[in-house]
Amino acid sequence: MYANSHFITSSQTEAHAQLQTQVVRHAQHPFRKPITSYNRSAFDDSIARWQAAGAKPLILDAGCGVGLSTFNLAQQYPDHFVIGVDQSEDRTSRNTQWPDAIPDNCLRVRADLVDYWRLLLDSRIRPARHYILYPNPWPKIGHLTRRWHGHAIFPTIVALGGALECRSNWQIYIEEFAAALQLLGQQEVACERYAPDHCITPFEQKYLASGHGLWRCRLQLAAS
Repeated sequence: MYANSHFITSSQTEAHAQLQTQVVRHAQHPFRKPITSYNRSAFDDSIARWQAAGAKPLILDAGCGVGLSTFNLAQQYPDHFVIGVDQSEDRTSRNTQWPDAIPDNCLRVRADLVDYWRLLLDSRIRPARHYILYPNPWPKIGHLTRRWHGHAIFPTIVALGGALECRSNWQIYIEEFAAALQLLGQQEVACERYAPDHCITPFEQKYLASGHGLWRCRLQLAAS
């Protein structure tokens, strides 16, 4: 792979000073934005397909992009069913290169994650495993609320429970994500350097080939 990925630059050198304030505020004030009919329809269709496939333990691949991570997770966990969600129709409909037949225990869905997460919680559907792999880091100091852990949806993510894992090539993002998890989950969460044996997303491949450090945090959450 052509290693041409730029390193993240930011004037922020440590966890954001307003992180705790934002996380606590969002935990105290539930997110009430109306759910769109499009996202509800996409959710209903995907859940119906999961149930038709036997309602195996669910893995959510949040922000799946072109779906390479979805296929890899489906192959890694053949006794689970993987739903990959991304807001881009172009990415979710792309004919992603895969060496074998596409695993039959997965699907890709075009939907807004903010609505999809809330619909899962409202429906009392809890993922056994939950991945947020290389989200947009929004590295400017003023962009904290655009990062998932600074967004009003974060308490919903935590309430879903399951084995939650977030990966990024920006250490500060993972340090913040871990700190936000610890605030809500009351469990110690570590930011750790990560060297994959097998890259499961195009970004992971590109960042590793470009010499970036990769970071992750993981936590087994209890569903609310």
